[in-house]
Amino acid sequence: MDHSLKILLCGPRVFCAGGDRAVDIVEKSLEKFGSPIYVRHEIVHNKHVVQTLEKKGVVFVNELDEIKDKTRPVIFSAHGVAKKIYQDAKFENLQFIDATCPLVSKVHREAELLNKQGYQIILIGHKNHPEVIGTMGQLPPGEVLLIENIEDINHINISEDKIAYITQTTLSVDDTKDIIEALVKKFPKIKAPIKSDICYATTNRQSAVKNIAAKCDVFFVVGSRQSSNSQRLVEVAKKNGSGESFLVHQEFELPKKIIENAKCIGVSSGASAPEVLVDQLLNRIKEIRNIKIEEVEIIKESVEFKLPKELMVN
Repeated sequence: MDHSLKILLCGPRVFCAGGDRAVDIVEKSLEKFGSPIYVRHEIVHNKHVVQTLEKKGVVFVNELDEIKDKTRPVIFSAHGVAKKIYQDAKFENLQFIDATCPLVSKVHREAELLNKQGYQIILIGHKNHPEVIGTMGQLPPGEVLLIENIEDINHINISEDKIAYITQTTLSVDDTKDIIEALVKKFPKIKAPIKSDICYATTNRQSAVKNIAAKCDVFFVVGSRQSSNSQRLVEVAKKNGSGESFLVHQEFELPKKIIENAKCIGVSSGASAPEVLVDQLLNRIKEIRNIKIEEVEIIKESVEFKLPKELMVN
């Protein structure tokens, strides 16, 4: 009788096109300009990626004034930055390369266009997340109202006829749907984005987790604690029938007892986690049990984003 532990491995998982492009921008910048290269904030929310790049000569800073050598290039992270950061970089005469995910840039352009058209903008997102700070920073203070949940809608007191909403790209699809429904109930004429702002990778990874969660006694999502899309996957697994779900970050200790008693474990990862971390998790589980891996892919991803012109090879 086979007592192997069944592992259902979600597909798609790991890096999305925006994360892949951002890390590629840093790697190509190192090749072109040498080290050190400065990066404002974590290029993607993953400690392993950040530490690997640090070893290659990348210096991560929180703000531009921490850059010691102003002659060196600085890269802006995949999450996007406020307009003021571009202005400050130009004022300081810094050479900067923008690694903002094109799908985040799309939301920035939406916000600017809606503002020009006279709309009061409501942004659905997580306060203090770099992407939200960057999106709100495309416009002057007060032009974008942030809401995080349905409760926040009760505190919106605006009388404008022209109201529109935009969203962070890495939210829970289901939770956002509920918030949007509540917004439409309060503001029936509210303008929606032409196409959902939640990115394809977030949507696909959540759908893949939903697809197998109910079959799993436990679910492991490989990702960083700072990663919004990884945290959402943990919630999606729990909400859709997995016995327990955990975020597997760098300091995470595997629950040995739970693994010993499980019949089926689901595994996925956030869009900012490399495949090597998924492999490491599977190897750690192998040390506890014999495993049988079944890949469950719901859709093939083929999205690719071009590098910035500064790094294009002629």
